[in-house]
Amino acid sequence: MTKTTQDSSPQSPRQIVEADAGRVLIFDTTLRDGEQCPGATMTFEEKLEVADCLDQMGVDIIEAGFPIASEGDFEAVSAIAKRVKRASVAGLARAGEKDIDRAGEAVKHAVKPRIHTFISTSPVHMKFKLQKSADEVLDLVSKQCSRARNWVEDVEWSAEDATRTEHDFLCRCVEAAIKAGATTINIPDTVGYTVPEEYFALIKMLRDRVPNADKAIFSTHCHNDLGLAVANSLAGVKAGARQIECTINGIGERAGNAALEEIVMAIKTRNDALPFNTAIDSKMLSRASRLVSAVTNFPVQYNKAIVGRNAFAHESGIHQDGMLKHTQTYEIMTPESVGVAKTSLVMGKHSGRNAFRTKLKELGYDLGDNQFEDAFNRFKALADRKKHVYDEDIEALVDEGIAHMHDRTKVVALTVIAGTMGPQAATLTLDIEGSQHTVQATGNGPVDATFNAIKQLLPHNGKLALYQVHAVTEGTDAQAEVSVRLEEEGRTVTGRGADTDTLVASARAYVAAVNKLMVKRQKVTGAQSAL
Repeated sequence: MTKTTQDSSPQSPRQIVEADAGRVLIFDTTLRDGEQCPGATMTFEEKLEVADCLDQMGVDIIEAGFPIASEGDFEAVSAIAKRVKRASVAGLARAGEKDIDRAGEAVKHAVKPRIHTFISTSPVHMKFKLQKSADEVLDLVSKQCSRARNWVEDVEWSAEDATRTEHDFLCRCVEAAIKAGATTINIPDTVGYTVPEEYFALIKMLRDRVPNADKAIFSTHCHNDLGLAVANSLAGVKAGARQIECTINGIGERAGNAALEEIVMAIKTRNDALPFNTAIDSKMLSRASRLVSAVTNFPVQYNKAIVGRNAFAHESGIHQDGMLKHTQTYEIMTPESVGVAKTSLVMGKHSGRNAFRTKLKELGYDLGDNQFEDAFNRFKALADRKKHVYDEDIEALVDEGIAHMHDRTKVVALTVIAGTMGPQAATLTLDIEGSQHTVQATGNGPVDATFNAIKQLLPHNGKLALYQVHAVTEGTDAQAEVSVRLEEEGRTVTGRGADTDTLVASARAYVAAVNKLMVKRQKVTGAQSAL
């Protein structure tokens, strides 16, 4: 193996923290832990786009993936490592030689490469998952950290299920990891079980009891099963942790992870109670949220803190009166501070390219020429069909374009015959990798007919697990936003589509889900062939 040394010019995470005692490193795992969320699979191109956004936003460490999982994961981590300009790039590895070597190969070209290796330490995990004794696990901790250190200078070690691990044994493992070369020690609340007071005490105990604790940065990684991920993470920082692992929109397995945007704005807004700082450009938070929502087809709940659609909306007459008199009566931060435009242009069919481009910038979008032309043409078509075009309409329109830009199959045309006299029928044209195909199908209702037509052109065994429709804005001419979830052989994917015609939106959502299903099927096939 070839050891990768860090470039002499960029500061390492440890150097950053040593230069500023209040500095909290932001470790984003959207591309790894976030993508493990059922249905949130991203394509290669989408991962690169998200990585670029995270790097520009000021994320300190980007966990780009799990290189041993599949050839596709390895290629994505390797490409991100070569592409990212300032952030550290981490690859995840279990406590095995092949895992660690694969991660080392994937990140070796990064400006600041990191291997993040982990092993379970709780009694329940060691007994039932690993089927190993405490001594065997302790021995593996030393071996995995030493092997990772042979690849890179920056090694992170995680004690999976740390919050349910016996304290004496956890101390021994942490001490062994640091002695073997780990520069960051991560203490995950893997199952989202702990509460802030407990987590504070755990981090403090480790920093006080482990003899060589001063030689490593301590990190938090909290899951949100009890809705306490952000609170626990901030409690860990108060106890001396200087790295927080989190994801955009809090996506992740089960109930998700600590939300990056909430952590950053909690520190920024309540700096009196949380006297710390990050390198995140908070004005990019809304843009990052919309991008991740678009590429994963996971909508952000309206009342989501910081980036939700209603986070800066006021409908109550009392609130509106207060806001008109002084914004601080009901807002503890400004919309502009997270990248939300305070005012908006009225957009319609007479708006030109310059006005549309200005509106996109207000909403946080920076599109290339081809993306802009595509978005503008679809905006004009929408404006011809709608009396009022709202900011939410434009966001839905642009996000859908970004999400489906690299899809191999797209909806070209759809005609549906519906009514009381069945059966209902659909005539559908799809563009499949540049070639157009048209079919006719019938069904028990117009949606069923449309989906049957898609199945004829894109055969699959996926089961429809969710079909959901909601209006993007008010009014009978509102855009319909449709979510479709498919399940096939344990794989779950979600597709989303938007259009003023609910059936067209349904077709786009179903096709998007099938596209995701095909990508996921290819990833599984690649992983199996790599074994």
